[in-house]
Amino acid sequence: MKPVAIFRHARTEGPGYLAEFFDRRQIPWRLIRIDAGDILPDSIAGYSGLVFMGGPMSVNDDLPWIPPVLQLIQQAVAADIPVLGHCLGGQLMSKALGGVVTPNPVKEIGWGALQVARNFDSSRWFGDAERFTGFHWHGETFSIPEGAVNILSSDHCQHQAFSMGKHLGFQCHIEMTADMVRKWCRYGADEIAASASSPGVQNVAEIERDLEVRVARLGVVAEKVYARWVEGLAV
Repeated sequence: MKPVAIFRHARTEGPGYLAEFFDRRQIPWRLIRIDAGDILPDSIAGYSGLVFMGGPMSVNDDLPWIPPVLQLIQQAVAADIPVLGHCLGGQLMSKALGGVVTPNPVKEIGWGALQVARNFDSSRWFGDAERFTGFHWHGETFSIPEGAVNILSSDHCQHQAFSMGKHLGFQCHIEMTADMVRKWCRYGADEIAASASSPGVQNVAEIERDLEVRVARLGVVAEKVYARWVEGLAV
């Protein structure tokens, strides 16, 4: 099988649980570190799927790597090569597919309930689950591209995930490990403090409370979602 390309946009926002999932299933993958200056591929021909991780930047920023990344997403969707996005990655997918990314009504940081939509697409990815607790760290939100279906929402963000055939874009994070959560809290402590007035922002103590249990429960959801996604990988 060709490897899955995983695009990292920030040093602390790697693939997390997804890498563990791929390794257990012996699915080859290649990390493309945009944050470290790795050269972007100019074609999706060498990959079975594309994954885009999170990052602190906006898809609306004037960054040189954003236009070619949008083109890669467009290429993959046109060729029916599955694409998966987490947070910034989901926003990149939305923009590439004709959507827009705008400020969310409130910033979300920490753990929060996610409501699963009642439609065929949501049941494909989440089975009979009606809600679960996900991890959040965002101040912007995406619109649902034409031809896609909204499958998740939260009290503070209407569009938490969309599905379009083999392609899946998240605003929230399902890839978290306990180590990632602790690192984000450490590096993002100033942002958490500055955003304390937002009803969607938790303090560090609350984010790290029962952390191992919360991450394990999220991993059950991630396992199911990733297992469905890899079914579409190109051989």
